[in-house]
This record gives sequence, structure tokens and C-alpha cells, in this order.
Amino acid sequence: MAPLIGRLVLSAALACQFPTPNFPTPRQLQTPSSLNPGNWRLAVSRALTIGHLESTREFAQQIPQQRPGRSAIQGLVTDDRGIGIGGAQVVLKSGAREVARTLTSGDGVFRFIDIAPGDYTLAISREGYGPLDQGGLRLSASELVTVELKLLASAGREPEKRIDPGPPTPYGTVVRPKPDPGAETTPLAPGEKIFMPVPDRWNLPLPDWDRYGVGGDYPYVGSRWWNPYNQNRLKGDYPVFGKRTFFTFTGVSDSLLEGRDLPVPSGVSTEQPGRERFFGRGGIFVPLTSLRTSFDLFRGDTVFRPVDWRVRVAPAYSLNFVNLQEFNGVNADVRRKDTRLDHHVGIQEAFVEKKLFDTSREYDFISVRAGIQEFTSDFRGFLAVLEAPGVRAFGTLKSSRIEYNVAGFDLLEKDTNSGFNEPNRRKAQVYIGNVYIQDFVTPGYTQSFSVHASRDNGELHYDRNGFLVRPAPIGIIGTNEVHSYYVGEAGNGHIGRINVSQAFYQALGHETNNPIAAQRVDINAQMGALELSLDKDWLRIKGAALVASGDGDPNDDKARGFDAILDIPNFAGGPFSLWNRQGFRLAQTGTGLKSPVSLLPTLRTNKDEGQPNFVNPGVFLLNGAADFDLTPKLRAFVTTSYIRFMKTESLETLLFQEKVRPDIGVEYGGGATYRPPLTDNIVIIGGVQGMALGQGLKDLYERSHLFAVFLNARLQF
Repeated sequence: MAPLIGRLVLSAALACQFPTPNFPTPRQLQTPSSLNPGNWRLAVSRALTIGHLESTREFAQQIPQQRPGRSAIQGLVTDDRGIGIGGAQVVLKSGAREVARTLTSGDGVFRFIDIAPGDYTLAISREGYGPLDQGGLRLSASELVTVELKLLASAGREPEKRIDPGPPTPYGTVVRPKPDPGAETTPLAPGEKIFMPVPDRWNLPLPDWDRYGVGGDYPYVGSRWWNPYNQNRLKGDYPVFGKRTFFTFTGVSDSLLEGRDLPVPSGVSTEQPGRERFFGRGGIFVPLTSLRTSFDLFRGDTVFRPVDWRVRVAPAYSLNFVNLQEFNGVNADVRRKDTRLDHHVGIQEAFVEKKLFDTSREYDFISVRAGIQEFTSDFRGFLAVLEAPGVRAFGTLKSSRIEYNVAGFDLLEKDTNSGFNEPNRRKAQVYIGNVYIQDFVTPGYTQSFSVHASRDNGELHYDRNGFLVRPAPIGIIGTNEVHSYYVGEAGNGHIGRINVSQAFYQALGHETNNPIAAQRVDINAQMGALELSLDKDWLRIKGAALVASGDGDPNDDKARGFDAILDIPNFAGGPFSLWNRQGFRLAQTGTGLKSPVSLLPTLRTNKDEGQPNFVNPGVFLLNGAADFDLTPKLRAFVTTSYIRFMKTESLETLLFQEKVRPDIGVEYGGGATYRPPLTDNIVIIGGVQGMALGQGLKDLYERSHLFAVFLNARLQF
């Protein structure tokens, strides 16, 4: 196909250059009687009919440079077996005068362009072959003549090379030509290199680039250890040991500045003894900086083949400060007043990984990973986002179309103010099995099915600020064991032009001593979520809904309010949603309506350290949002949601309040992300959030509006 395309391209070019061709007839190219007809063969064609002349693009591009009425010659020099002879000297003569000369390329092709019409002779010579003079070549105006000439070896045909079969290999017997000590090798034509030895494929030399003679950014820039954009040994571009062992360092600095006007319980204080309101001044100022690093050593081969083994350690450091407007909010000790400065170091990952074996020729595999590791069990973080010690077996099937995980985790205690790991066991275990199927039903859509089991055995525990979080300080305070089991499915991808993300989970199990129901309860709760979006140029329009069941009778032995293991959902506005991002506390209970970075009002004391609670009001959320790609560096977001409780009886029982209405309110938010270098190495995120409270939250907080603003700078190496 490639030679045919080349011939068509050249034919089109020639048609433009030579509108009235006058090709010589075979009678004009008679074989001279002084030459043996077997030594050469001459052919003329209206287009390129010689299959060997494949390199025609250059010639076609050169033809427009000819002067009007000039002609051209293209030829092929072969031996008597039809193999092109490279490096042969071709001289074009007009009578005794030499007009031009050239060398044949590696495949035996030569060309002369911009030749005046007339009669010519071709003289061809090559060491090891007899010379050839071909006369009788007549060129008319604006004519292209194509010839094929044959040279014979000086002493007849070259002897056949002996064959060395070579040693057997896993791919069969490799046949190699055996060199003849007495034979001379044929040099390549000047400037034509076929092979170049490369001793190390990871350290390819880059050509010099100094086009303008001034400083600046150029192609082919060498490596610098401090620059992650160029080739860098710290980013896995070169091996650190041998040719297959690499090291990758990642460092992330995440700085947050946030101000909130949210309900803050007034706490216990004698500074204003005559004050009767449960909720005081709501101003909160929170600067936070966290540093997360990762040191990753692994052995691999190519991008298609999973790593053979891996060792990763990821320490993290957090420095945070909080300034409230009320005492007893940052610490159980009222003498700490309304500010807190804290720091913490945690190990978020520390594991080893080993590939056990490949299961197919398409690099399907089974690997095992043991140690502290990150794991998210679904696409949007609805159910379990863990950084905990565990053992995980994982792999792929059907050319990576099917992926699966089987894992068990033994949870660690979390630092209250940073959320990072502490070196203490929590005595809670999580077991997960899931499978992902790509191109499920339709191309571009991935479906997952999963089972989860959580066994939180419960024990007395105070958080870092001195507050009791296990068991919850509400209702009957006593040890509560929560054994919950989840079966569910989730999908993510697109169906035609519509982007689809959805999930459904059914929760079962029991609590031995639920603090609100004050008895053993059997769990039967559900959660469903759906997001649809449509992309049009620089705009994405989204609509989403989430339903989590609520408990309508907190006094019976059934728990129907849905709760997750540890959710961090990226859904319904994500960080730009006030309901998703912020936490809401309940006065005089020591617990919260909902935790930060969660969509579920589960009445837990603390999402990281408290126990799941399946006697809760549940939630219904309807969201609309849009993303705008304003420039390649700047993306804007807007979001709004209508939110209400599914059931309010659990709130009425907990707060001893006669009536709590279901409307939570309408929240809205917006913001932008800015990436100055067009990569994720520098990302600046800012947002504004607000909520007009419905009658349900007005009943709880005696407020009508909430507000928050934040600015986040993320730097990554």
C-alpha cells in the first residue's frame, strides 16, 4: 500500500509539472548492439511502475523547483537478482561532456532533475561490478523518464553466503548469515545510517539545541534534580539500580485558609453567665498546612507490564490553628479558651508489594500488598476511603478489562485535628471485595460490584482535645459493637454523550447497644446516588440526586438510617458545597449533626474516631451544577442544592424537641481552580459557600443563613 500511495503522490505532482508529457517510445530506446541485452533492462512508464522506487516523496517535492520546460530522470540500479545496489556512481553525459553525477541510495535509487531536453548517456560504475554505459536516452521538454539498469558482478554472479543456523532460542532457530573471511563488505552510501548502537535505552543522548543563541526554554533539555518537568531520576525517568529498578519521590504541600460563620455551641463558661442561647457567636478562622511525602522504590519493565515489586513509605505532617468565638469548642478544658495550635506527624503509607505471577500473555496478573496503604472502594468515595494497615490481593483479567480486589484492614486511631494516622490500633476491622468491569454493556462505561464488612468492637476513647467520642455521650452511655455489612454496585463513565455516575448500597447487620434507641437494633438501610452530565465545548452541565434512608421510629429494634464506614464523597458540588464541606455540631449533646466532608447526617460524634450510627434522619439531596473551562489554566464551578431530612424522629428524640421539620435548606457555592504552569504541580483553589436555612435547621440553630469562604494552595513535586 505504501509504494502505491507514493506512486500516486508522485503522479499527481508530475501531472502538475508536466502538463503535456512526451514520453519516449520503446523504439527510441533500442539496446546498443555493442552491449549484451542480458546485462541491462530499460523501461519507460507514464507513472512509477517500478515497485522498488518507494522513496518518491522527496522527488515529488523537488520537482516544482525546476525551470519550465526542463526534464528529469529517475532510475534504479540492481544486480542480476533484482536487489538494489547502493553506493554506485552514476554519471550523466551529453556526448563527451559530463552534465551531472550522483550516488545511488541504499536501495539503488538515483535521480537527476532540472535537465535540459536532449540526448544523454548514463555511465554507471561500482566496485565489484562491471561498468555500464547506457546511451540512446532522449529527453523531451517537460518529460520524466524512469529507467531500471542492471549490473553484473565482475567475476560473474556473487557466491551465495553460507548459512549459520545458530543456537536454538525460546522463539525457535534463528538463521544468521555466516560471514565469509575473504569477502569484502559493501559500504553504505554516505550519510545513510541504518542502525545505531544504544548501550542504555534510559540515557539516550539529547541533541544540542541553541537555535537563537540566547537563554530560554528549548527542546531536548537535560535533567535537573530539582525540576520535575524535565527528565529526573527522582521521578522515575532513569533507573537507580540496574536497568529496571526505579525510584519516585512525591512531595505535596497543601495550605488552607478558611473562614466560617457556622453554628457554634456556646459551651460552658462563666464569662457571660446570664446568656441563655445554646449557640453563640459563629465566627471560625482556620489556617491549615499539611505536608505529604511519598518515597516509592519499585522494579518494573514497561508501561504495559505491572511492577514486579514495590516498597513505599509516605509520612505526613500537619500544622493547624483554630480560632473560635466561643470557649469549650477547641478543647474540653475551658481554660484553653477559644484558640488551638496543634501539629502532628503520621505515617499514611508503609507497605511492600509483590507480583505473584502473570495469568495471560496480555500482562494480566495477581499481586499482593501488605502494610499501611490507601484504598478507595468505589468511584466517588461514598462508602470506604481508608489509610490503614491491611493485606490486599489484586489483579486483572481479560486484558485488564476486569479488575478485582480482596482486602482486609485493621484500622488505626486517627488524630482529631489532622485526620492522620496515630500508632495505635482501634480494634475495628474492615473487609472488602470488589470487581470492576470495563465497557460494561456499552463501551466507555465501567461497572463495579462490591461487598463490605465492618466490625467496630467499641471501647472507651477520648479524642486529642479531651472530648468523649466512644461510646457516644448521648442516650445510654455504654459499649456498643457495630457489625455492618454492605452489598452494592457503582458505575462511572459515559453512555453516548451523557456522562453517568451512580451507586447503590444496601446495609445490613446489627448494633448491640445503639445510644439513641438504647437497645440492640438490626440494620436495614439503603443509599442511592446518580449524577448525569453533558459536555459541550468548554461547558459541563450536571444534575445529581442522593437519597439515604432515615429511621422513622428510634424506639423500635430496627435501624433504618444509612451510615458509611468512612466516606469522603466527591459528589454534588464537592469542595464547593457548604453541606458537603462543613460540619454541623449539636448543642448540649457532645455529638454532631454531620461530620465535615460528608453528605450523611448520621449523628456521629466524629467521623474518624466515632462509631457508625444507623439510627439517624437520613437525607434527600437534589443538585445542579456547572463547570466552565474559561482558559486552559482557569476552571470555574457553580453549584446549588436543595436538601431535606428523610425522617426527623431521631433528632426529636435526641434533642428532646417536640417538632423538627424536614427542610434543611438551599445551599449554593462557587469557585475556581487555577493552574499557572498548566500542570497539577501548582494548583490554587478558592471558593465561596452559603446556605439559606430551611425550617428544619432553623428549628435546630435559630439562624437563617450560613456562610463560608476558603482559599487553598497546593504545590506538588
